[in-house]
Amino acid sequence: MRVSDVTGTMMGDTIFAVSSGRPPAGIAVIRLSGPQARDAATALAGRLPEPRHASLRGLRDGAGALLDRALVILFPGPATATGEDVVEFHCHGGRAVTRAVERALAAQLGCRLAEPGEFTRRALLNGRIDLAEAEGLADLLEAETEGQRVAALAAAEGRISRQVADWLAQVAALSARIEAELDHADEDDVAADDSHVAAVRDEAIMLGHAIAAVASAPPVERLHDGIRVVIGGPPNAGKSTLLNLLTERDAAIVSPIAGTTRDKIEAGVRRHGIAYNMVDTAGLTDTDDVVEAIGVERATAAINAADVLVWLADEPPPRDDGLWVHARGDAVGREAIPAGRVAMVRQDRPETVEALWWLIEDRAKALLPQVDALPLRERHRSWCKAAATALETMPVDPLLIGEHLREARRSLAAVIGVDATEIMLDALFSRFCLGK
Repeated sequence: MRVSDVTGTMMGDTIFAVSSGRPPAGIAVIRLSGPQARDAATALAGRLPEPRHASLRGLRDGAGALLDRALVILFPGPATATGEDVVEFHCHGGRAVTRAVERALAAQLGCRLAEPGEFTRRALLNGRIDLAEAEGLADLLEAETEGQRVAALAAAEGRISRQVADWLAQVAALSARIEAELDHADEDDVAADDSHVAAVRDEAIMLGHAIAAVASAPPVERLHDGIRVVIGGPPNAGKSTLLNLLTERDAAIVSPIAGTTRDKIEAGVRRHGIAYNMVDTAGLTDTDDVVEAIGVERATAAINAADVLVWLADEPPPRDDGLWVHARGDAVGREAIPAGRVAMVRQDRPETVEALWWLIEDRAKALLPQVDALPLRERHRSWCKAAATALETMPVDPLLIGEHLREARRSLAAVIGVDATEIMLDALFSRFCLGK
């Protein structure tokens, strides 16, 4: 069976699911969507209220037994979240109640329990949202920090889609102009106007620069993956103690015995809306111990891959961007901070830990997308960069200019999951009058 056949069959079903929080809860919202939504809801609730008006109804099963009393709301399609008829039952949120209502709905012809994400999938297939908005909604549901929430909400509300649509419109307009030049040359048996072609080329290159600048910002995945902060240095440098101070918990075992930490220890921290993955590493040392050598190898790899390196050694850090920190400042003989260090940490002075945190946070902010930046995922950035390259490397020949513009349209259209040909046609026919 073809994918289109499967999709068509699935779209023909009426689906239902609890769309509020997992029971038990004060209220459970059970949502239906599809061609049989009204009939199925009527079978349980009787006559439905006027569209978009909540009304109290008794919900009954096929035998007429009362299941619950709930608010019922009808949302006629296509102006709904899914583009289909939608009905909501606002029931009491106990597990037994929701299970009973779901059983009664499953008994209705053409109704079934929704698959994960199927309501949003229908919204996408029915044109209520585009691919970038669907991805933003998925990110919003998983958001755990303020930065993740802000970026995801911007995508879900269509910020990416509007910007990409604007770029697509500009590329489509340039395509229409270059096609007109080529058509004119064919009809009159003369060359295309060089000044017009040059103008299209210059505008395309400028647009490519603008898209490339936006696409060069860090992807929003950094907000979800977190900033990887690696604490490195020799044995007994105070790495595990510093990890515990930064995380404010006993994430690592601390002892005066050298080599206590034999492998990486990771701990998650969320601070000021930013997610961090804090990593304590084995002490870097020459060793004949096979197990210890593996730990040193892994520590070296972690240091090389760190977003932020916090270095606790007497020698300068192995990376120019490392934060060279004087640890164990409360130990006898270590009260003064040596030259070259950016901070000193003392267990008896919490403000020294806080000062180090601010240094880490400054580095982290430079690696994350700015609040006002377009919240592009890595996939979006890849397609935008492809479009920018097609525009920035614009040739002189009008035929090749047209091909580069088509490539830019295809790449930008992939960001929001639309047909680039439709974009071109929309730009073309929007120039016609209503009666034509």
